[in-house]
Amino acid sequence: MNNKVKIRWGIIGLGNIAHQFAKDLMLIDDAELVAVASRNLEKSQEFAKEYDCPKAYSSYEAIINDSEIDILYIATPHNSHAALTIKALKNNKHVLCEKPVALNYDDALQMITTSKANNKFFMEAFWTRFNPSFREAYSKIKNGEIGEIKYINADFAFYADNLEGIGNRKTDMSLGGGSLLDIGVYPLFLCYVVLGIPTEILAKSNFHQTGADLQTSMILQYDNAQAILHSSFVSSSNIKATINGTKGRINLNTIWHQTQSYTLNIGDYEEEILLPTKGKGFTYEIEECHQCIKENRIESNLWSHQNSLDLIKIVDQVRNQIGLEYPS
Repeated sequence: MNNKVKIRWGIIGLGNIAHQFAKDLMLIDDAELVAVASRNLEKSQEFAKEYDCPKAYSSYEAIINDSEIDILYIATPHNSHAALTIKALKNNKHVLCEKPVALNYDDALQMITTSKANNKFFMEAFWTRFNPSFREAYSKIKNGEIGEIKYINADFAFYADNLEGIGNRKTDMSLGGGSLLDIGVYPLFLCYVVLGIPTEILAKSNFHQTGADLQTSMILQYDNAQAILHSSFVSSSNIKATINGTKGRINLNTIWHQTQSYTLNIGDYEEEILLPTKGKGFTYEIEECHQCIKENRIESNLWSHQNSLDLIKIVDQVRNQIGLEYPS
């Protein structure tokens, strides 16, 4: 693909995160938002108008069938990620799909198999992996600047004041509700990237009446390290992550999964390194999608198909530990 040609985006699912994504998309010179889709036409038209987008669809099928779209960003509830991604890939679209990649490993594997069969780019939208502060901190960790990693502590928790009602993505089990899939995947992502696949997982949850987990605490055991992680809809937390090594530690500062800085501590030395993001920070995963598409690659080297499969397998293990089962 010619590097000067704009990559044409469509967005499926027009909730809060789609608004944030669209704002960042407008900051990318070679990106163009050409279509959006919601099951509510009025909502779709309002979204399109706000971001100067020429097409507003009232069905997901319609936007998937639009031949003028290069890549679709899927921001619908978790339960629809697999089906929509597979349809889009089969219909000659590249796909950036919001996390979690799917409800389980088997669905994720089908998505990736479809990407390979149709030679189309596919990536789970784990924007933290492309965050400048995260990338620089991770580089220091890999280079051994804080020694051998022995302990990770990370949480993602906030108080959600409205958890009732059918269609509430946080607690509706038919939508893949619960704190684990919605926000618990972030601490698990961090441990996976830094330490790999754990040898053992211990997890406990408190549940909503629907069966969705309201809060989940996890201990991840590694051969020479441990991690303590937490996700919750019933109380707030610092949303800070600390990676502790034999020589020092690194704090990914609040809100750590979209952090604008990290703090390096080695002995008596402490330094906060500021790396503000362009826009909200979705810009970096967008740029990664563009680079891969222009280089005719179907996956990213920074967050690969295998990375998504490994992570969802870890999530499945936690689900089994806490007894979380979805209707589908």
